[in-house]
Amino acid sequence: MKTKTQFKGVVLLLLTAIIWGSSFLAQTIGSENVPGFAFMGIRTLIGALFLLPFIIIKDKAASKKMTDEEKQQKKIADKKVLKYGMIIGVFLCIATDFQQFAFYQPGASTGKIAFITAMYMFFVPMIGLILFKKRVSLITWLCVTIGFVGLYFLCFKTPEITAINFGDVLSLICALFFAFQILFIEKFAPECDGIKLSCIQFFTAGTISTILMFIFERPDFADIKAGLLPILYSGIMSCGFAYTMQVIGQKYCEATIASLLMCMESVFATLFAALFLHESLSGREIAGCIIMFTAIVISQFTTAPKKN
Repeated sequence: MKTKTQFKGVVLLLLTAIIWGSSFLAQTIGSENVPGFAFMGIRTLIGALFLLPFIIIKDKAASKKMTDEEKQQKKIADKKVLKYGMIIGVFLCIATDFQQFAFYQPGASTGKIAFITAMYMFFVPMIGLILFKKRVSLITWLCVTIGFVGLYFLCFKTPEITAINFGDVLSLICALFFAFQILFIEKFAPECDGIKLSCIQFFTAGTISTILMFIFERPDFADIKAGLLPILYSGIMSCGFAYTMQVIGQKYCEATIASLLMCMESVFATLFAALFLHESLSGREIAGCIIMFTAIVISQFTTAPKKN
């Protein structure tokens, strides 16, 4: 029996996790100079502007071969992608803004933020079951649990799970809204052009964050200039490429498995830190990586359960 999760979806979502892992470092560096709403607003608008020329060129080439009826159908499809992209963009905005502000809180650590954010692994199947009656197989739940254990070993250098701070609360809210974003992408992406859907969600998220920036922050141009490189990298690579690959990849991958694959960003963030920042990997972190990879491998032998 053919499963919903296909190999091309797995590859695209693993590439997404790799880019997000590297962008996590850029996001951390950018928070040293740029306020939260400013960073997220500029980053997501850059992602939208990066995709816009591809959409314009693609639409112009396609319109030359279209009949009047096909052009009318395209207008209807574009209205649909606009509506769906704005809905997803609101959830993306809330999730990314809460995550970015978690970095500014006293006692917050990058590893802990990554770990708590990754709790969308649990939120996705739970919300999917409650709202959409999406059943998840026991072996998939097992993979999620194994992945969660792996993330704990990877992200926590010391047993700091009891030391709750405000940054942890923000990260948990971020994880909840990322779960909604993942589920709505699964629901809407099959009906839409992936690049357009991604572009609209960036414009929506970027516009909201920019408005909030002017209301609550007074960003200094010199600070933005100092953090421009991490903003550009995060905007082009994390938004322009990775989030777009997420939208396309989720067309071929069940949401719970997709969330497990994308949580590999924590593994790749740790590996990139070791590679580029010369941070040595402890035995605990290596064990966490191995456990996470094991969960991913096992998950690929599961089949998507039927909807009620």
